[in-house]
Amino acid sequence: MDKRAELLRSLKFLLFSVSAGIIELVSFALLNETLGWPYWPCYLIALVLSVLWNFTLNRRYTFRSANNVPVAMAKVFLFYLIFTPASTIFGNWLAEGLHWNEYLVTGINMVLNFVLEFLYDRFFVFRDSIDTNSLAKKQDARD
Repeated sequence: MDKRAELLRSLKFLLFSVSAGIIELVSFALLNETLGWPYWPCYLIALVLSVLWNFTLNRRYTFRSANNVPVAMAKVFLFYLIFTPASTIFGNWLAEGLHWNEYLVTGINMVLNFVLEFLYDRFFVFRDSIDTNSLAKKQDARD
């Protein structure tokens, strides 16, 4: 494993995750502040928007994967099949039950999501297809 390439991959994932985090926070804030809904629907909608953004960018630019999009998305869906209910219930319990600040709770969920999803994507979703798309092939041809 090339340590420099993995460091670069981690930094790309971080930057795209930050952009997805901005999307999640802005959409969460808009829903939370304007609609007066409980925590969980605001969080859930914001999470879905950020996941779609993050998956698209990370598949193409971070993992440079040419794998089948529906297969990769199905694998990511499996991750969120567990993460989403767990983080929604946990977040709702903290925000509504313990009266923690909704933004702090969302931030905690975002950090957990970042770490767990990177590991899941790197070692499960894209494990066998890293650096197989046209961007990776162009880079290899230049090197």
